[in-house]
Order: sequence, then structure tokens, then C-alpha cells
Amino acid sequence: METLIASSEFAASSEFTASSEFGSEHTVEQVGEFDVIARSLVGRIQPVTTELGPGDDAAIVTSGDGRVVVSSDMLVEGRHFRMDWSSPRDIGRKAVAQNAADVVSMGARPTAFTVSLGCPPSTPVDVIDAISAGIWDAATDLGAGVVGGDLVQSPVVVVSVTVLGDLGGRPAVLRSGAKIGDKIAVAGLFGCSAAGLALLLDEAVLLDESESFPDLLAAHRVPNPPYQSAWDAAESAHSMTDVSDGLIADLRHLAEASHVRFDIVSAAVPTSLDV
Repeated sequence: METLIASSEFAASSEFTASSEFGSEHTVEQVGEFDVIARSLVGRIQPVTTELGPGDDAAIVTSGDGRVVVSSDMLVEGRHFRMDWSSPRDIGRKAVAQNAADVVSMGARPTAFTVSLGCPPSTPVDVIDAISAGIWDAATDLGAGVVGGDLVQSPVVVVSVTVLGDLGGRPAVLRSGAKIGDKIAVAGLFGCSAAGLALLLDEAVLLDESESFPDLLAAHRVPNPPYQSAWDAAESAHSMTDVSDGLIADLRHLAEASHVRFDIVSAAVPTSLDV
């Protein structure tokens, strides 16, 4: 199987830059898989946890305590995003954010991502460049690297991400740890992404976004999970979970895993004033 990990001669090449000879009029089919991949690697710096990055058959990522927290997720065009709603860069950032949130909710810090992209052959190279840039932006913000993946042909754009996380010697915070008498706390606000999606489904919003709710639209297009709050909470929390599926669905996951029930005061649920 061909992989996103390019050979060293590609990684070191100075031919592929942001101002490459391949412009927006060139497609993935015209440029070729390996040259598209090489463009995404130029100028990228890996963190110290990446012992071996792009350039071989696989990557090597170090782990401080011998354990690795792993999660995977996928975004599919038409199901999780639309190209007329989101910029390619935002799509890349969103793909990383939703994966990172899963390992962060267990108390881990992301160290590396692998990314597999699928796209039609007619996809402009600039679109893939921008998705890759968004992925790298979000990974770098977390102190992580992008160490491998794949690029394949598909009917629509697909972004599949796997994240590796390090617990730093601490115990993982699991769904199954909730205890009777625990208080429920949440970092962030509920309903913003769903409200943003509802706005985007309204064609009038697409015609005049200046009169809409930019924070709600941004919450759906490019979520920004409260990572630091999760890391802080992990120091003493009995149980945690990512709540991207919604309050009720994710509380049910906690309840089933911990064999407890939850009493919720609806008025206390934090939501945006715009929702």
C-alpha cells in the first residue's frame, strides 16, 4: 500500500513550496500523488517526540511512560462538511480538533497525527495544500506532528485522522470512573455547533453571513475544544468524556460505563446566548 510518508529525497526537495509551479489550475491527477504529498511536507518541523518522521515506511513516536492513547475519526464531504460552507484550511483544523478532543478527554496530550486523504482526481492541488496546512496548524498548536498517512482517489473529499497521545505517567481518566455523589462539570458551551449547522442549512445565511452569528458558524466549521480545561480537570476528575455527540448521548455513555445515574438541572446547562 502506498503511504503518505514520502521518501527523503521528496522531503528534502526545495522544488515544492507554497509558491510552487503547480497552481490552482492543476489537479491532483495532473501533479501526482507523491508530488502532492511532498508539497505538504516542505518546511514542516516535527516535535521532539517524533523520533522518525516522514521519509521511511513508517514513523517512530516516543512515549514517556510506555503507553499510547489512540483514537481515529473521519470527515466525509457532504456528511460532516461542505466545501461551500467551510474553507479547506478550516476542514483540516476541524479534522484534527475532533480527534484531539478524544484523547485529551482521557487526560492525554497529543503527540502525533496520521492523516489519510481521499479526493476525486479533479480536485485542485491548492485545495489539498490548504487542508494539509490546516491540519499542520492545528497539530502544531497542540505541540504535535503529522507523521504519516495516505492519499487515495475517492468520489468525494474524505479526511481520516488518527491521533496518538501521551498520559505523561498519569492514570487515564475513563468513562467508567464516575462515582455516586460526583458533581458534573463541563468545559465550554453546548449547542453552538448544532446551531451553526442549522444556520448553514438556511440558504439566507450563505447569502449574507455578515448578519448572522459568526461564533456559532465558527463552532461548526472549525471547533476549538477547551483542551487546557480538560488537562486541568484530569488532575482530579473521576471520569471524563468528549461531548461532541451531545450532552444526553455522552452522559448516557458515562452512565452505562460507570453504572450510575445522573440528575441534571436543565437551567444549569451552559449554552451560548445566541443559541
